[in-house]
Amino acid sequence: MNANDRTPADLLRSALASDPGRPLVTFYDDATGERVELSVATFANWVAKTANLLQGDLSAEPGDRAVLLLPAHWQTAVWLLACSSVGVVADVGGDPASADLVVSGPDSLDAARACSGERIALALRPLGGRFPQPPDGFADYAVEVPGQGDRFAPYAPVDPDEVALVVDGVELTGAEVVARAREDAGRLGRPGGGEGGVRVLSGLSYGTWDGLSAGLFAALAGGGSVVLCRNLERLGDGGLEKRVEDERVGVVRR
Repeated sequence: MNANDRTPADLLRSALASDPGRPLVTFYDDATGERVELSVATFANWVAKTANLLQGDLSAEPGDRAVLLLPAHWQTAVWLLACSSVGVVADVGGDPASADLVVSGPDSLDAARACSGERIALALRPLGGRFPQPPDGFADYAVEVPGQGDRFAPYAPVDPDEVALVVDGVELTGAEVVARAREDAGRLGRPGGGEGGVRVLSGLSYGTWDGLSAGLFAALAGGGSVVLCRNLERLGDGGLEKRVEDERVGVVRR
């Protein structure tokens, strides 16, 4: 944990410098059987490419508002950190009509069309796959992001005291996100007294702070990792217990 970290993007940079090979996000979709594991380095590469897409192709600037109409998913986590890298406000589940740009999953495209700015669509298919046919009026993230640069540098420094995140109607600055994440990481603890942070299994929505913290931010702040589960209710009897054992989970949030 680096005491100088003031934004979520700072937390990711510190994690990358500390141990780039450790798992950060392991994602399950129990409706499709998908499992994806991203190390800190792989996750940071996706974040860099997405931040370059935001800043370059989409001309996003610090203070712009990006409404994220997305479920708890590894690609949503990428977008949250990409927004922080550029200085764009990530408004989770906000009103697309008031946004500078919108990022939508396949189930919220109609609502996303209320945005008069840039519109990005995520198919949320296994392996980051494309839409079979790009939605009308949207750029397909899976088409646009692969060609982006693997390193990112913001055009302007990101101010940690500016709003970085809006969730459940609450605005948080970058510094406030980091402070909350550190507090939550401390409460989660380090089971067994070992080195490194706790591994958290989360089936919570990203539509609340608790869901965002358990499913991403506390792991970044505390040197831990996340097992992010979508459609967890689809697991059969004994499935959760087996996953907890297989993934060496220390804390379950659902």
